[in-house]
Amino acid sequence: MELDLNTVWFVIVLALLAGYAILDGFDLGVGAWHLFARKDEDRRVLLNSIGPVWDGNQVWLVTGGGALFAAFPEVYATVFSGFYLAFMVVLFALIFRAVSIKFRSKETWPAWRSFWDTAFCISSIVASIIFGVALGNIIRGIPLDDRFEYLGTFFDLLNPFSVLVGITTLALFMMHGALFLVLKTDGDLQQQARNWSRYGIIFFISSYTLTVISAFLFLPHIASRYMENPPALIFPGITFVLAFCVPYIFHRGKSGAAFVASCATILSTLLFFAVSMFPNIVNSSLDPLNSLNIYNSASTKKTLGTMLTIAIIGMPLALAYTVYVYRVFRGKIKLDSISY
Repeated sequence: MELDLNTVWFVIVLALLAGYAILDGFDLGVGAWHLFARKDEDRRVLLNSIGPVWDGNQVWLVTGGGALFAAFPEVYATVFSGFYLAFMVVLFALIFRAVSIKFRSKETWPAWRSFWDTAFCISSIVASIIFGVALGNIIRGIPLDDRFEYLGTFFDLLNPFSVLVGITTLALFMMHGALFLVLKTDGDLQQQARNWSRYGIIFFISSYTLTVISAFLFLPHIASRYMENPPALIFPGITFVLAFCVPYIFHRGKSGAAFVASCATILSTLLFFAVSMFPNIVNSSLDPLNSLNIYNSASTKKTLGTMLTIAIIGMPLALAYTVYVYRVFRGKIKLDSISY
C-alpha cells in the first residue's frame, strides 16, 4: 500500500503546531497572569520561570510555519496573505514580549518596570487571542474564491465564533500557565498560582463548553461531519474528559499530573478540530469546492518525500534538545544576580 504523503504531512504540521501550543502556551499563560502578581520579586520569579525556555519554545512555531510552506504552499500563501494584519499584530506582540523580558529588570525605576510589566502582560494576552481567532476562522471558514484568494477584510475575521475561540484559547493558556507556575514556585507565590489555576480551570471549561456547543449549532459542516460518522464523536469526548480531569487531579494535590493533563487537553483539542476538518485545511465559506485540502494545496510528491526525510532527522533532534533544556532547568525558581 502506497504511503499517503499528504496525510503524513498533515499530521506532521499538526504535531509541530501542537508542540508550539503546549510549550509556548504556558509561556503566554504566565504572561497573562503577570500583572496579578503584586510584588516586584514575584514578577521577577514569573519571568525567570520561563526565562530559559521561552525563546526555544517559539522554534516550534517557526518550524510549523516552515513545514506548512514546504508541504502546503497554497495554504501558506492564502492564510498569510489573508490574515496579514492579524499576523502582524501577533508579530508585534511577540516582539514586545521578548523585549519586555530582556529590558524589564535593566533599571530599578518603578515606572520603567511597570511599563514593561504591562507590555509583557498585554502582548501575551493579545497573541493568545489572535492565535485563537485565526484558528476559529480556519474552522468556521473564510471567503475564498476559485483561485483560493481571500476576499474578506481584517474585521471580517473578528466574527463572534472566532472571537469565542480566541477567548477560549486565552483561557486554555492561562490555565496551562498557572499550572506550570505551581510547579516552578513555592511559598506564598505558589499559593497564588494555585488560586490562579482554579480560576483558569473554571474560565477554560466554561468557555470551551460554549465553543463546542456553538460549533455544533452554528457550523453545519462541523455538525454534519459527526452526524455522518458518529464514532468520530470520541475525539470531542476525549477532550471533555481530559478537561474535567484537570480540576479533579489538581484538587487531589497532584500538580505535575494536572499539568500533564493540561498538555493532553491542548493536544486533544487540536486533534478534535483537525478531525472536524480533515482532509480540508482551510474551509471556504463561499463554496465548499473552494476549500483548501491536503491534495489541492500540496507540493509535489517528490518535494513531500524529500522533506519527509529531513523531518525524520530534524524533529527528533528538536525534541531531544527541548527535553534536555527542560531537564537542565527543572526545579523551583530561585533569584540570583543573573536573573531577569
